[in-house]
Parts: sequence; structure tokens; C-alpha cells
Amino acid sequence: MIGYGPRAPQVVWPGGARVAISLVLNYEEGGENNVLHGDGQSEAFLSDIAGAAPWPGQRHWNMESIYDYGARAGFWRLHKLFTERGLPLTIYGVASALARSPEQVAAMIDAGWDIASHGLKWVEHKDMPEAEERAQIAEAIRLHTEVVGTPPRGWYTGRCSVNTVRLTAETGTLDWISDTYDDDLPYWLEAGERDQLVIPYTLEANDMRFATSPGWVTGQDFGQYLIDSFDTLHAEGGRMFSIGLHCRLIGRPGKLAGLLRFLDHVAQQGGAWFATRSQIAEFWAANHPHQRYTRPSQMDRDSFVAAYGSIFEHSPWIAERAYQLELGPAHDTALGLHNALARMFRSASEAERLGVLNAHPDLAGKLAQAKRLTAESTHEQSSAGLDALTDDERSEFQRLNTEYVAKHGFPFIIAVRDNTKASITDAFHTRIANDTATEFATACRQVERIAQIRLKDLLP
Repeated sequence: MIGYGPRAPQVVWPGGARVAISLVLNYEEGGENNVLHGDGQSEAFLSDIAGAAPWPGQRHWNMESIYDYGARAGFWRLHKLFTERGLPLTIYGVASALARSPEQVAAMIDAGWDIASHGLKWVEHKDMPEAEERAQIAEAIRLHTEVVGTPPRGWYTGRCSVNTVRLTAETGTLDWISDTYDDDLPYWLEAGERDQLVIPYTLEANDMRFATSPGWVTGQDFGQYLIDSFDTLHAEGGRMFSIGLHCRLIGRPGKLAGLLRFLDHVAQQGGAWFATRSQIAEFWAANHPHQRYTRPSQMDRDSFVAAYGSIFEHSPWIAERAYQLELGPAHDTALGLHNALARMFRSASEAERLGVLNAHPDLAGKLAQAKRLTAESTHEQSSAGLDALTDDERSEFQRLNTEYVAKHGFPFIIAVRDNTKASITDAFHTRIANDTATEFATACRQVERIAQIRLKDLLP
């Protein structure tokens, strides 16, 4: 759930565009459920038939004719629109549908459209055994290549299973996959040794909502939503906008009117880069390549403790306990892992937390002079110049250390990288005067802050 978080890249699209617009036309006509295709029932998904349900063992003539409209009329209306305007298009082509539509495929190729795979058949995959889905993915790629003449560079199943993203990434042949809806920018997914680019898709800026509830009633509903989305993304800058279309839906005249209004608006507003998904993939790979690092949530226990056991000074038990938490991608950042470690520190007994405080060295004290600080503490103290004190300054620090420990029973602890020698000296005087309960809480907060700073040296 972390995604880019606060580290989203500052994207400048080609030509200085503020928004990359990906127009996607789903070509499913001829790949839907049909007993003529060997399926056990008729299709029931994404049509103008209200409340449609599968008809087991039967053909549904009305449903078939609605899908036919997409191939016979809708496709050609859209082909004329996009070619006349010179707009690049990505096709999500169901392989079996493409095989039944040679003239439409020829028109796609002549237009230079990006023909991605939309699976072997336009059917539900949620209950499909993994081995069967893997075999269907392979067959879809084979059939697509046979029909189109080139293999697909991208993939979108749509009616996918929990295994789909992993299985498509594991093919090792796809420049991008799109069975996610979780971001406004492309991102990289680590699938074993492969860095797989994911270009998220959309179910909301999508004409499928003409066939769902709640959904679009008029073409202008759809057009206004697209305009509002574009204007918001344009104001933000550096975002991607996917728009999902279907031949049998947006190909109807009244529905198309809203899309036309949107395209006119973008032409007037400017600042858009219309691109195929494969063009976006090429841009992203060239300008935002993946950088791998060892992720805490994927470590074994010994490696995790070895890497992070010293984040809280000489207290590896904190890392040992944190490892037992539900660590995931959200903990693969400095702030995420800090939260997990800090939870274990906060939930420890007072005696355990006191042990952590006592594990910290005195500032510029005897351990520092004897070169016996941990590497982390040495770096931190030097950052504030505590390794280069004058004799008078060192004498003053030793006096303050002694006075502080005598009153509170643990060393004075402060995140020195947030401070200077002067501010540390001021904090010494202020905090010596605190009552011990207040100072214990203050010291614990400083311990957590030191841990956070250390983690930021190691993780994004």
C-alpha cells in the first residue's frame, strides 16, 4: 500500500507534457462466453442488457448481437475517429477475438496501433487453476503472434485471478502488464530475477460504467468525468491518465459524443502527450529504470537482525521482536521499518527501555576518546563536531554528563545530527533540570529519532 509514497518521481513527459494520456480500446468481440466457442454458458458481462445473466448450455441471441455491434459498427466508427485525429491507440485484444476478426486486425496494423494481449478468451479467471491459467497465457501469446504477426508487448486480462499478475510477469516476454488499478504512474514489480514494469489501468475513467450501476447515463456524463480527471491531473503535473473504451459501448453514437467533447477539450487545453502503453513503457524504462535494494520484509531472520540489530544502540532484541510482526512492502522504507522497530521499543518494559538508554555512550565521553564507540555513534558525534572539541569544551561536556547521570540514572541522549555543539549544550542545561520521569520520556523519544536517522542512511 505504500507505492511511491512521498517519493513519487518528478515526471516530465515528452514535449514537456503535464499528462500522458493512454487511450485503450478493448477488442473482445468474438472472445466472449458462447456455447459456439465451447463454453458452458452465454456471456453476461458489459452489455446494454439490464440484469443479464449467463444462460447455461444456451446461446443468448440478444447478447451475441450486442457484441456483434462492437465488431460490425462500433470498431469502424472508432477507427475513423482515431485515425482522422492521428491519436495513438493501445488495443487490448482477446486472442480468440482477434483470430475471428481479420479485417479489424488489418486495420489496427495499418493504423500503427499498439496491439496488446487481453488473454485467450474474454472469460472469468478467478476460479481457474493456476496451471490452466498459465497454459492459457502461453496459448494467448502464441495465437496472438500467429494472428497479428508479432508477439504482444503488453498484457491485460481484466477478469483476472489472484495469480494473473505473477503469471504474466513470469513469462519474461512482456514489456508491461496492466492488471492493477493502484497508481497514477507506472512502477516496477520484482518478479524473481525479472524487473517487470506495471502500467496501472482504470475501471473508473472507463466506458464500462455505461453497463454498470452506478454508471454513466449519457455520453456527456462520461465526457465530463474525463474532462474533470484531465484538468485535475494537468494541475498536478507529471501524471498518467488511462481511459478504457469498448467497441460495443463507446462505439454507440450517443456515448461517443462525450468522448469527442473530451478530446476537443484536451486539444484546446494542451499539455497532453497521447501515447500507446508501449511508448509509455519505453519512456519509463529509459528515464525511470528500476533500482533494486535488499528489502527488509524479504530478509530471513538472521539477515534482518544482522542488518538492523544495531539501529537501537546495542539492542538487537528490538529487531528480533520486530521481525515477528506482519512485515510487508510498507516496511521496506526507512519510516516504515522505523515504525516496526519503534513499536517494539515502546511496548517493552520500562526496565528494557532503560537498558536501551544505558546502552548509549556519553556524548564526547571516555568511550569516544578511547575510539570504542559503535560505527553509528562515531559518525553521529562527528557530524556535530563532538570529535573535535577544545579542552575546555570537552571538560564542560564531561561535567554535564556526570551531573546528568547523577540526577537521572542514564546517559544524556540527543539526536546530534539534528543539533550543533551550542544547541546540545543548551539542551544539557534544560534537561538536567527536568524531573526524571519527564526526562525518561524525552530520552526515549530521542532514541527513536536517532534510530530513524540511522535507517534513513540505509533505506529510501
